[in-house]
Amino acid sequence: MIAPARLAAYDTLLAVEARRADLPSALARARQRLPDDRDRALAGEIATGAIRWQAASDHLVRQFSSRPPEKLDREVLTILRLGIFQLLHLDRVPASAVVDDAVELTRKAGKRSAAGFVNALLRRVSRERARLPLPDAPPIDLLAITLSHPRWLAERWLARHGAADAARWARFDNTPAALTLRVNTLITTRDALARDLAAAGVDTEAARFADHALIVTAGNPLLTPLAGTGAFVVQDEASQLVGMFAAARPGERILDACASPGGKTTQMAAATRDQGMVVAADVRGRRLDLLTRAVAVSGARSIRVVQADARGAPPYRAGFDAVLVDAPCSGLGTIRRDPDVRWRREAADLPVLADAQRAMLDHLAQVVVPGGRLVYSTCSSEPEENEAVVATFLDAHRDFRRETPEAFASRADLAALLDPDGALKTLPFRDGLEAFYAATLRRADGVNY
Repeated sequence: MIAPARLAAYDTLLAVEARRADLPSALARARQRLPDDRDRALAGEIATGAIRWQAASDHLVRQFSSRPPEKLDREVLTILRLGIFQLLHLDRVPASAVVDDAVELTRKAGKRSAAGFVNALLRRVSRERARLPLPDAPPIDLLAITLSHPRWLAERWLARHGAADAARWARFDNTPAALTLRVNTLITTRDALARDLAAAGVDTEAARFADHALIVTAGNPLLTPLAGTGAFVVQDEASQLVGMFAAARPGERILDACASPGGKTTQMAAATRDQGMVVAADVRGRRLDLLTRAVAVSGARSIRVVQADARGAPPYRAGFDAVLVDAPCSGLGTIRRDPDVRWRREAADLPVLADAQRAMLDHLAQVVVPGGRLVYSTCSSEPEENEAVVATFLDAHRDFRRETPEAFASRADLAALLDPDGALKTLPFRDGLEAFYAATLRRADGVNY
């Protein structure tokens, strides 16, 4: 009998490969039929790891079989990727169990004629794991094959950052991320939450940069009585830094134009001490529901949820002291947490995304009051979506100028995260954080559209 976790991981990868769902959605569906927490965790680890190391696995298939991976049946290639990942990266899983389940899964998938091929290839990988034919040079092959990143993206990182930093970035992406929490300061403090979590069997440590971030080092806070109380939100530290960069203050009218799932919305409401108004907007119904639930759990009373499309003319009558445009983007800065992003994106996506991002900024600049600020952010690593979008906007809007929030300008640790223009730009190889970008654009006083 095939282990339930492996079967769930297989179904997850097939859904992702067929572009029927992204990894989180496909994994959530597959886990629904797993009653055991350990099986759910293992299914996630196997599916995520197989996608993360996909290029290296495909290279081994090619080397050991002389068959191009793209010529294999999708089901067979998926089974091989799952098996190779487990054999090379999960030491606690017996190799015999991995191979036996892979062979049985091949038969179950209706590919009985490939069962011998799968058995032989996986057994060879297991035998030769100490001397696998994975390149360590030239740098592009190290990144694209051994460290399993898209060649087009690896070429860009090599050109901008050099071989050593590009390799450190790729290794960062291939390391599973720790669970990071943001403390809801409307309810508790970081020290108090850390004590409460410790009493519930969860160990944490303060994050390096974000003021209200805790990194979980042992235990699962989502399985404690504190979950669902609003005391914390699961939110990556780099994302929290963007929320800090927005520099929300009590009494301000703030628009979060692309607000779902609500992490930055509730963070800004907490920064205002729930004094003022935060309008949280999103366009799609399902994401609006997610946003509404996050706001309700946070306990913030200053947030108003509205349905609006940031790509069109703003439906708001009054102006805002601050507008956060956390724009839809390639997501290439979040490869560590979302490994399927590396295979879903292509270089041709970037100019299309940048056009939409520029249009959002053009529309939303209209609702920034004189003296107010427009904060633009992405979770992309690529300059077309970041610096280039901001530069084009400033060329067309002479009444806006760059500004760096005082907290980032005055604190040495946060100032180290700034680019030469004073924008927030986290770099995985330098900061140990996902690649996020944020720029603050201050509108001149006395200027109206």
